[in-house]
Amino acid sequence: METKYKGSPILLIANGRLGSSVTVCLLQAGHAVTLMTEDKEEAVDGVNSHFARLSELNGKSLTPDMLEIEGFFDRKAAGHMIGIAITGENVNEKKARIQQLEKLLFPGSIIAVNTESIPLSLLQDGCEHPERLIGLNWAEPAHTTFFLEIITNAATRQKLVDDLYDLAKEHWNKDPYCVSKDVGIRAKMLSGMIREAFFLVQNGYATIEDIDRACRNDAGYYLPFAGNFRYMDLMGTYAYGLVMKDLNRELSKEAHIPRFFEEITDQGGLGMQNNKGFYNYEPGDAQRWNELFSLFSYQIQKIIEKNPFNGIQKPTGNYQV
Repeated sequence: METKYKGSPILLIANGRLGSSVTVCLLQAGHAVTLMTEDKEEAVDGVNSHFARLSELNGKSLTPDMLEIEGFFDRKAAGHMIGIAITGENVNEKKARIQQLEKLLFPGSIIAVNTESIPLSLLQDGCEHPERLIGLNWAEPAHTTFFLEIITNAATRQKLVDDLYDLAKEHWNKDPYCVSKDVGIRAKMLSGMIREAFFLVQNGYATIEDIDRACRNDAGYYLPFAGNFRYMDLMGTYAYGLVMKDLNRELSKEAHIPRFFEEITDQGGLGMQNNKGFYNYEPGDAQRWNELFSLFSYQIQKIIEKNPFNGIQKPTGNYQV
């Protein structure tokens, strides 16, 4: 299927691991990518590391062709038709990157920015062309996962959304979905599960290790195959309804994070990056975990490809968000 933006040059503003893997995802789709980043050396190392793994798995040498890496403020002009920003969850930072892209791109270009908790309408406020701003959330590593969340609202130009959706589905190896209510759903679902996990640990029901084993060994098995709703259909929908009538009243409604988590964040905890997280780590542990996660991401990608979500039966009703 031919799509309007197939092979179009893309201007990406991003840092860190997610920025590197999004770069690889776009390069694999045949785009020429200009990556603007604060740490050029880190970006080069990250992209080259992913391509080394791809070369190993494919049995042939692969290189990141069509890639240009620049500093945040090196570029004076650009002719890209797509601009993507990946930032921290901070309104001012996101708006600064959006404004930067508006100055560098053609007026009719797509501008996409990640946003988990900030409404798209708030980011559109003050834009020169708010109709072309789209929310776009990724999962890391972006070049192996099928996840892509597209966020729109009434102000968004639908044609641009359709073009971006088609591009992601046909060429970025994504199984995307669109949310039209101004905010994404991924963070809401994940936060709901984490809030209950915090509640269970804080009140002595389970340890951190127990929670991780429960998630990995149950939900971790079925979620890549079916998702929540199809799994309930598979196991027996009625039984889940009976359980939830009683259980839902007991679930956490806490509006604040627990003290034991605040202590980690107050100490600047970054998990494996600085050995301040939920677990204790020895020197070299972070590198070993990252290597295992990289390998696992390719292995699970192959399994999901064998069991695509586009299944036999469509949903019974129109439950779009």
